[in-house]
Amino acid sequence: MDINMSAQLDLFEGIKDTKFPAFHEKNKHVYELFKVYTNKCIARGFKHISSDFIFHIMRWESNIDIKDEMNFKINNNYTPLYSRMFLNEHPHLAGFFRTRKSKFDNILK
Repeated sequence: MDINMSAQLDLFEGIKDTKFPAFHEKNKHVYELFKVYTNKCIARGFKHISSDFIFHIMRWESNIDIKDEMNFKINNNYTPLYSRMFLNEHPHLAGFFRTRKSKFDNILK
C-alpha cells in the first residue's frame, strides 16, 4: 500500500458499520476515476456539484470494473465518502461538493 492510500484509509479509522475501507482497498481505481471526472467538472467551470452526479458520469462514461460482493457497478452509499476524501485532499475546494449532513462528516479535518 502506498503512503497516500494509507493516509486515505486512515480517514475512516473511526467509522463503524461501513464496508468502504475494504471496498476502497480492492478498488483504488474507482477513486482515481472519481478524481478525473471531478477535475474535468472543475476545468469546465463548475462551481458546485454533487458527488452523486460524478458517480452517474462514471457509470455512463466508463466500463468500470469493481470487486464488490453487492454486485453494483458503483454503490451509491459510497458517494459521501468519496466527496469527503476528495475535499480532504483539496481543502481549497471546500464547498465544491454540495454535501448533506452525514455520519461521515467527521472525516474532514
